[in-house]
Amino acid sequence: MQAAAAAPIRPVHVPPELVGGFNLMDDPSMMPQPLGDPHTAIARLLDGPPIFYSLNMTRNGEGAWIVVRAEDQRRVLQDGVTFSSNRNIFSSALGETWPLIPLEIDPPEHGKWRSLLNPLLSPRRVVNLEPIVRQRAIELIEGIKAKGNSCEAMHNFAFPFAVSIFLQFLGIGHERLHEFVGWANDLLHGTPAQRTAAAKIVVAFLDDLQALRRREPADDFMTFVTQAEIDGRRMTPEEVKAMSVLLFVAGLDTVAAAIGFDLLYLAQHRAEQEMLRAEPGRILLAAEEMLRAFPTVTPIRRATRDVDVAGALIKAGDLIACPSMTANRDPAEFANPEKIDFAREDNRHVAFAYGPHRCLGSHLARREVVIGLEEWLARIPTFRFKEGHLPTVYGGFVFGVEDLMLAWD
Repeated sequence: MQAAAAAPIRPVHVPPELVGGFNLMDDPSMMPQPLGDPHTAIARLLDGPPIFYSLNMTRNGEGAWIVVRAEDQRRVLQDGVTFSSNRNIFSSALGETWPLIPLEIDPPEHGKWRSLLNPLLSPRRVVNLEPIVRQRAIELIEGIKAKGNSCEAMHNFAFPFAVSIFLQFLGIGHERLHEFVGWANDLLHGTPAQRTAAAKIVVAFLDDLQALRRREPADDFMTFVTQAEIDGRRMTPEEVKAMSVLLFVAGLDTVAAAIGFDLLYLAQHRAEQEMLRAEPGRILLAAEEMLRAFPTVTPIRRATRDVDVAGALIKAGDLIACPSMTANRDPAEFANPEKIDFAREDNRHVAFAYGPHRCLGSHLARREVVIGLEEWLARIPTFRFKEGHLPTVYGGFVFGVEDLMLAWD
């Protein structure tokens, strides 16, 4: 008989009254379910204390402090020295300890790495990429239409769209698109064994590409980083790998998930769908509002010293989680936060996090989401859930949608 897993233990410095019942990993509201609503479920934490301790919060069984309110989250995320992001999330799956660059590099070293990459993902560079992004959206949507009047939108559109832009950025053709989609799914949503296997495949691919670009330069990201200098020297192969892996992980699932949640919402709200179709100029604000309402990530930091946050004593070594889902529905930040208002302006959401580690690729991600919606609404008639098919929605470390079967006449 298999022994039962040991119950998580409350650290001695955590008062019993500050231990909460919510767990991002296995709370029932976070589990995959037909038309689940994990965003509303986690936003209910705003009715409770501003901070509490969650036992068994991470994949390896660690507990973490949950910072609920936007103001307190900003304090944590802005201070990259006290609250370190160096957790070796990806490399630990390989039994290694190298940090993703620049995400897991703390200030002040973080600044020089980010400055190196800023030109690659600047608003001007994104404008130059826009025709490629739009053409790819059109090709995918027209291919969907040619096959009939329904599709599974995540695997037929959202994931291939996000992955193809990543491949374009790397300087790779679309021939291996479905292979990359499979790697992304296993890496981000697979079992521990699948995640480890996918991580090894991704690293091996990027190492091979790095070696190729050192021999045969091209006009792409990998060539740039193999030739770039930091502190007056060329980047090491391991540094190039760490930077390339971050691009792979960050650029895939979050964009695809955002598009999935947008299509999920619009399929249930025909009037707003038709309004955006009739007035495409309103898609930009609508996309921002849906980023606010349906964020997908929870930044997690580790305290480097003892510090007070919202009245709780955080000890050096403790994990601190800042779910964007609660910050984005904090009534102290947004009027009527539960209302999805496509006319909302001054939308200070944190879907792309906050502080020095704010998403470097946010400009490109925004344009991908907006262009994807523009072309979908321009080319697909009024759509709905396919009869007999309800999409599965899940929470956890990265919120997402599965089995998004859409149909139209």
